[in-house]
Amino acid sequence: MKRTIHTIGAVLLALCACKQSSNTSSGGGEGKSVEKAGETKKAAGDAIAIGVLADLTGPTADVGKPYNEGMLAYIDNLNASGGIKGRKINAMSEDYAYKVPNAEEKYKKYVQGGAIAIQGWGTGDSEALRGKVKGDELPFMSASYAEVLTDPKQSPYNFVVAPTYSDQMRVALDQIAAADASAQVAVFHHDSPFGMAPVADGEQWIKDRGYKLGYKDYAMKGGSTDYVGLLQQAKDQGAKFIVIQNVSSPAATVARDIAAQKLDMKIVCLNWCSDELFIKLAGPAAEGVWMVQPFAPPTAAKPGHDAVRAYGKAKGFELEAKGLHFVQGWYTMAVMARGMEKVLGESKPLTGPNLRTALETMDPVDTGGVIGPVKFSADSHRGATATGIYKVEGGKIVEVAAAVTPKK
Repeated sequence: MKRTIHTIGAVLLALCACKQSSNTSSGGGEGKSVEKAGETKKAAGDAIAIGVLADLTGPTADVGKPYNEGMLAYIDNLNASGGIKGRKINAMSEDYAYKVPNAEEKYKKYVQGGAIAIQGWGTGDSEALRGKVKGDELPFMSASYAEVLTDPKQSPYNFVVAPTYSDQMRVALDQIAAADASAQVAVFHHDSPFGMAPVADGEQWIKDRGYKLGYKDYAMKGGSTDYVGLLQQAKDQGAKFIVIQNVSSPAATVARDIAAQKLDMKIVCLNWCSDELFIKLAGPAAEGVWMVQPFAPPTAAKPGHDAVRAYGKAKGFELEAKGLHFVQGWYTMAVMARGMEKVLGESKPLTGPNLRTALETMDPVDTGGVIGPVKFSADSHRGATATGIYKVEGGKIVEVAAAVTPKK
């Protein structure tokens, strides 16, 4: 019988308070430290230990905090309904402030704490830990959608639930080419591996598709109070479109600067600035902005939002107040939990290698239209390729098209 995650998540909403401390305990006992992660077989009722890397105070905290809250909320909801086959999840969740050395220290702590899987955050930590999770045989999901993480040959224990940054860029360029075949495109990106992740693939896509688009990238230095200088460079390029691979706050600054300078440029936001916070910070300058966003915002009212909204109602908050990144964290954890359910349902020990196999072989995960369906295989850890396209109208995120993939 086919079951959907949103149905599972809606069960029993008389819940205990969602922990926002550094360690979210399920009360079932912590995982034991082992020589190699995931080698100890757990009895029914023992907690499932996972490690969670969160940016709560670093440069991406504006989106990192609601994402982490959504992930912990899913775990809280699941544990309140009895967990997975009677086993609750113990999430060791700590702030690493978007600093890779901190992430590496906390990863080591999580392994010693018996974690059988890791939920990461940024591209920097996800790429830095690729070798470690391979050696420790720990499945690793994160909020980084860098393309290198989808190839099992390079990243055998990394799983990416959403379209990669590169696929998002390809979709953006398809839309731009359809609107103006010879437009100049400027890519404004975070000055980091996260920011650079889709840049080269975007340039290659233009060549592969035979587009006549111009294309140039510009690094956005952290801490900048304005981007007038970068916009002048983009103006000199003749840019009509600004694709932004960055988080909400700097993207909103770009939008306000474009409006103040009265520049004829249209912004296209990829995942991490396609959100409610961008609209709030940009104000009227957000109107008309295009958004390539794999996760449907609450305003899209997909069936998969129902379970998250019901949880919020039971806890005394509105989903719209938490926003789409809360939903993003919820469903990223939900996909991992589905793999755990498959392992335990087959009466196998819940180890890293068994979880990897389960994720690669489980049926597509139906999220009720929020994203996906999410489907991995032994040949590809790219869970989804389809994204939504949205436009800001009247201060709201309005869906223009659903399930859009890069053109073939």
